[in-house]
Amino acid sequence: MPSDRLLGTLLRSLQSYTEQQDTPRLLGTAASLLTTLNNPLNVTLLISQLLSAPAIWAHPDGLRTCVRCFGAFRSAAQALLRHEDSLREQSSVRDFAKLKLEASLPKDDWIRAVVSGADEHSPRWRHLLVLGGLLQGFGPTSDQVLSRSMRSTLEGGLVMATNIALEEALLADELGQQAVTVVLTYCFPQLPDHERVRLDYNLLLPLLMRSTLRYSEGLRSAYFLGTVDNDVRAVSGSRFQWSARSSSYQQIQSMLSSPIISSLGPLARLIGHTAEQARDPRLITAALDQLEAFARTLYLQWRHTKLSEIDVSEESLYLDTETMEMTSPALWKLLRSTLFAVVIILRSIVGRMLGDAALAIDDVASKLAAQTLHTLRYFHFISSRLGITTFSQYSFVYLTTMDILATYPSEAEAFLQAIKPADIGQVPHHPLDRSLDLFYLNTAEHFTLVLPELRGEELLVAVATPYLAAGGNNHMLTIFEAAHSVMLAAFSAPENVELTTKHLPFYVDALFKVFPSNLSARQFRLAFKTLLGLATPPSELAANQPMLPTILLELLHDRAYTASSALITLEPPCNAPQTPPYAAMELSEQAVFVLTLIDTLPQLPLELLDEWLPLAAGMLNRLADASIRVHCKEHFWNVLMNGELNTYRSQFCAAWWSTGGGREMVLFGHDDREVELYEMSGALPLEVRADKL
Repeated sequence: MPSDRLLGTLLRSLQSYTEQQDTPRLLGTAASLLTTLNNPLNVTLLISQLLSAPAIWAHPDGLRTCVRCFGAFRSAAQALLRHEDSLREQSSVRDFAKLKLEASLPKDDWIRAVVSGADEHSPRWRHLLVLGGLLQGFGPTSDQVLSRSMRSTLEGGLVMATNIALEEALLADELGQQAVTVVLTYCFPQLPDHERVRLDYNLLLPLLMRSTLRYSEGLRSAYFLGTVDNDVRAVSGSRFQWSARSSSYQQIQSMLSSPIISSLGPLARLIGHTAEQARDPRLITAALDQLEAFARTLYLQWRHTKLSEIDVSEESLYLDTETMEMTSPALWKLLRSTLFAVVIILRSIVGRMLGDAALAIDDVASKLAAQTLHTLRYFHFISSRLGITTFSQYSFVYLTTMDILATYPSEAEAFLQAIKPADIGQVPHHPLDRSLDLFYLNTAEHFTLVLPELRGEELLVAVATPYLAAGGNNHMLTIFEAAHSVMLAAFSAPENVELTTKHLPFYVDALFKVFPSNLSARQFRLAFKTLLGLATPPSELAANQPMLPTILLELLHDRAYTASSALITLEPPCNAPQTPPYAAMELSEQAVFVLTLIDTLPQLPLELLDEWLPLAAGMLNRLADASIRVHCKEHFWNVLMNGELNTYRSQFCAAWWSTGGGREMVLFGHDDREVELYEMSGALPLEVRADKL
């Protein structure tokens, strides 16, 4: 069919909407027709009709209609480039003037005709679909398929149309706001800096936040989790099933395929950039309020589902195969994407806090820091499951906000009071409560230096105590170790000498009880080394309890001689890159005690070092396993040589190793120095007297 007749047929089809209307087919026909029309007026007419056609916009299929329209213009631009490439390839073989190809508009004229079709007959946000589609279709600036002036025209037109669309956007016009969000998400990376600064970020930030967190094509204010529980059914025995045929799972799948959720990463970076550039600081506090409210709703919605009652280590026992392999992974994929997006936005907000004088005011800074930590706390059931706490942006947000809050001791204390466990003194049964306890312990550890001693006992020791002697669940190692870290941090605070003296005996007893069944070798060694460091001079505790180092060493020595030589099968809970090599090596309980004693040598006073160097060497050679014994000998040598010893201890250890028999005791298990018994002047050596008898 000739182009003019096809254009007429298409224009008639666009004038009315029917239930049988095939919108993708109409847009596909329009995309192919755009590159074949040789009259710029026809091109302009077709664009104008597409942007206002009842067949497309009377009952749009949500944001998918906008994306299809955007894709149609992108495809048309790409088809035009392919047409030019085809002409160029053929003209190198034959004379270009003799080519009998269908006539078409020159590229620049075609672009002007298309842009002219974005007129007053359609709302401004639809013009973004045209301009953004063309920018995407012609590729980045590096491709150099457009002249500099034409690319500048498209880029400037997109920014101008965006600003006008932001001014015209109404809260009720959800589709238009989401269309602006999608087009900017796709095209913002291609905009040069001099065009980016022209965007009205004050209007853009609230629009992006609403589109992402609240609207139907976004995260729906986290209420999508509320529908999941209705479809989780009890099946045979104690197992639960969340069917892939359920409406809630279909909703999750629909969300994952939506244009906003599928591009949540680039969108989060766009929101972060907008937060950094917005001129009004009140917009930053409003955005953080929205993030905290969304996180709280997400947490509460998850708590009301049956799935939240199942610990991750027990899912294989309580969930059926379909739930484990299909429905649950889809949900956690959505939650993971949500968490990453929120963290990226928080990263920009925290960065803005550090550089904006209006946000650095004491009352504002402490409030924003506490809000950020509250938001991370609500997301902790996701971050703890996925293990992303080492994610660089998460670490920056978490550590920076704690540093900010720590400069305001009263606000830090109020924050810990607000998030402390409701039932102190027992380990909660609900996995979500244990997740919140883990976040509390990890966070409270960083505030030990700003809490007064009385508050420290209530907010630190009382919360950690139930987990110190708890046992029977190796899957809770992370929270067990967090409790031990809190106790060590509380003991290490200089103002907590009385607290340390009061609780240290209980803690040492608990330390030996829970290892190795519910404490890793790494954490045990760290805990004991920390305790011995607190008990040795020049600490105030050492002045009050001068015999404490000897008592601790004797306890360790006695346990080493009665400990099991069987390998510990308990895996270390930390797989982070900074985990030392020994954390991944299988050791026996006896070997861990020996290594712990060796770890403490750099902290001992000289008089104790003189006593315990030979004892450590003797303990080392009592290890039955040859490979473990070699490993411990290497560690002994590393401790002496790694620079941790101060000058005096280093000289003492060097003398003991070289002339004091230390080398022979460590390497061969005995002292090669000649033993001489002097009874009286002129007495014969022992061997000579034996020969004479």
